[in-house]
Amino acid sequence: MRPQGNQLRLVVGSDAAGREYRNALASDLRANPLVATVVDIGSDDRARRPYPEVAFAAGQLIAGGQVDRALLVCHTGLGMAIAANKVQGIRAVTAHDSLSVRVSVLSNNAQVLAFGQGIIGLALARRLAAEWLTYRFEATSSAAVKIEAIHAFEDQRFPAATTPDQPR
Repeated sequence: MRPQGNQLRLVVGSDAAGREYRNALASDLRANPLVATVVDIGSDDRARRPYPEVAFAAGQLIAGGQVDRALLVCHTGLGMAIAANKVQGIRAVTAHDSLSVRVSVLSNNAQVLAFGQGIIGLALARRLAAEWLTYRFEATSSAAVKIEAIHAFEDQRFPAATTPDQPR
């Protein structure tokens, strides 16, 4: 079911290294009026899920239309973003400042934001997550052509190892 108005359906996840921030951020997101729902797929003390498993699951929820975006946390944010980007159609970024968070949505239509619990403080992560909720990609923006180019390349299913001077 689609939320009303401008509300987002979110998934949050982490590995063990991001659990503390995931719990705090999930609580903040649930209290935010811009959020319709929060699905938590993170690791806990009993199930120490590795970051690729969490990122793949989050990306699949987005690709399947069950949620709009994901907020993922690991030690640096890098592994989560790399793994989530392996899900077709997903654009995931690691961001630790306001400009990167804004541009990730407005210019790159990234659906996944990854943070590093070992990189930034919790107060900054909370502020950036709140900012992230306020941005919406405009399909009529000049960036839309670039996002379509990414989709077109991805849909070609050419091997990633080819270069312009190699035959396909």
